[in-house]
Amino acid sequence: MPGRAASRSVIPGFTLTLGITITMLSAVVLIPLAAVFFKAAGLGFDGFAAAALSDRAMRAYRLTFGTAMLAAAINTVFGLALAWVLVRYRFPGRQLISALVDLPFALPTAVAGIALTALYGPSGWIGRYLTPLGIDVAFTPLGIVMALVFVGLPFTVRTVEPVLADLGADVEEAAASLGASRWQTFARVILPAILPALGTGFALGLARGIGEYGSVIFIAGNMPYRTEIAPLLIVVQLEQDSVGGAAAIAVTMLALSFALLLGINLVQAFQRRRMGAA
Repeated sequence: MPGRAASRSVIPGFTLTLGITITMLSAVVLIPLAAVFFKAAGLGFDGFAAAALSDRAMRAYRLTFGTAMLAAAINTVFGLALAWVLVRYRFPGRQLISALVDLPFALPTAVAGIALTALYGPSGWIGRYLTPLGIDVAFTPLGIVMALVFVGLPFTVRTVEPVLADLGADVEEAAASLGASRWQTFARVILPAILPALGTGFALGLARGIGEYGSVIFIAGNMPYRTEIAPLLIVVQLEQDSVGGAAAIAVTMLALSFALLLGINLVQAFQRRRMGAA
């Protein structure tokens, strides 16, 4: 009897918990995605290819995934630096900076897009000084990257921050006492420990960037073949009463995103197994 009581779980049994999980997953994710796939399949192969693989759509895919990957890479570098400062140092205003990191989570993305356009537009506070130098930010792919960096930065910071906190400064001191330089300590001690978290932050930022809409449409200019992202092209198809075309582009985006994130997860799993074996 004592052993049986000790094995009881606070959460309901496996069957009930699994049933609730599958029901919620189906209602929120699986059924809506299935509806999109069925709508796209109704076009037939030729109709699907015409909508999803048109030159305009291919340009939108390249812009969307290219800018999202670049923004995620930038956030990986600067997010790590920001997380390092927040964990390793104590200084006036630290809590304020930490709160500002989470601001993109709470701020409506449309507000972020309007603010970035007001700053970096040709007549904006910063843009008016960059335009004479030949640096155009608003209504260019560079503006899209800046918007995606803004909305994706918290993912890297908040993913890496707890890992750095658990690592502790004593690890660095031990490495230094053994004669390791700062670069050797980072490359051989710190980086292997935080690499899975960095990969997770990169994947989360990439996923957010691929699907981002509100902060991008204001600063992108939305010019077809130049600054038109794939989520906007889906909205354009819906406005033209082409639900099937919008579904075809959505399915293509879903497939590309899934393949990309699956590849990242496989690389992370390989790294974890390699670290465990070492």
